[in-house]
Amino acid sequence: MPSTPDFVNAALPAVRGLTPYEPGKPIEELERELGIRDIIKLASNESPLGPAPGVRAVLEAELERLALYPDGSGHALKQALAAHLDVPPATITLGNGSNDLLELVAQAFLAPGRNAVMSAHAFAIYGLASRAVGAEARVAPALPADASQPYGHDLAAMAERIDGQTAVVFIANPNNPTGTWIDTDALAAFLAQVPERVVVVLDEAYFEYVDAPGYPDGIGLLARHPNLLVTRTFSKAYGLAALRVGYGVSHPALADLLNRLRQPFNVSSLGLAAAQAALADTAHLARAVAVNRAGLAQLGAGLAALGLDYIPSVGNFITFRVPDAQAMNQALLRAGIIVRPVAGYGLPQALRVSVGLPEHNARFLETLGRLLRS
Repeated sequence: MPSTPDFVNAALPAVRGLTPYEPGKPIEELERELGIRDIIKLASNESPLGPAPGVRAVLEAELERLALYPDGSGHALKQALAAHLDVPPATITLGNGSNDLLELVAQAFLAPGRNAVMSAHAFAIYGLASRAVGAEARVAPALPADASQPYGHDLAAMAERIDGQTAVVFIANPNNPTGTWIDTDALAAFLAQVPERVVVVLDEAYFEYVDAPGYPDGIGLLARHPNLLVTRTFSKAYGLAALRVGYGVSHPALADLLNRLRQPFNVSSLGLAAAQAALADTAHLARAVAVNRAGLAQLGAGLAALGLDYIPSVGNFITFRVPDAQAMNQALLRAGIIVRPVAGYGLPQALRVSVGLPEHNARFLETLGRLLRS
């Protein structure tokens, strides 16, 4: 084995201690590994419908300008978002996916000696972004399995962990990978307890999918909570995951801080144009939401018929338990179906399946049932 190069030991301790984020396995990787075809990917919460029909034409037009840098301010998209959300453009920060906003918050507010509070079973990037800058990722235990929101955020436990060194609180609503959510009253009560010096990141990556009564629109809370940042994305319901476009909405002073750190051209011309076209096609978004609602019902009913426990979800995925998650994941891969193990989220006996088209969901359920019987 070669010795460790000196520069590795010279890297910051916080960076050397990180475990890289592992995304869902790409289709091409599984093809290379097993030499199989006809693969369906239900691992990364991507939209089975893809982007709106008009997006392709917009991208083709943008190809004529590939030699030019994008608009670093994202002016046209910010104006469109401002009109869509009924907020001033100065409240918007554009990101290379909403993940970019999480990193910017960590860079702006976290450092050695400070901490960020988050829930167990929450999105892995919260901890990674916090630890990467030397801060403590302070993880609160989640709600128990028999709670109304199994394994969801325990806001009381999170509030207890806020102290004088807390600079950021991360809340996912709904949460990935559990699909659980926080209602308006509970969220408002929690925000009222958080000191104004602490930035609260409300991650609403799956916002468009949720139709549960009492689910809050975080942007409506901004007027009362200037320390709140609401993050959303075009990667999920809008079907633009490959183009990496997200945004944050916050008090203008917070947006200004994040924009000082944001890379000058962090969103490509293709991403800016596609996001604006996707935002305008409300009919396609409605179809994506309807397909997801039916798919959640199809998957939930199918898992229940197989006698499997699952966490009721309002996102575009369901996390379910099997007797041996690692073995089942490998068996599904050999059958050409990619789902997501969630052992890294503290749920070692569970897998997460994204909602696909009806025929994809049916193939997954049939294959899962056959594997369970064998």
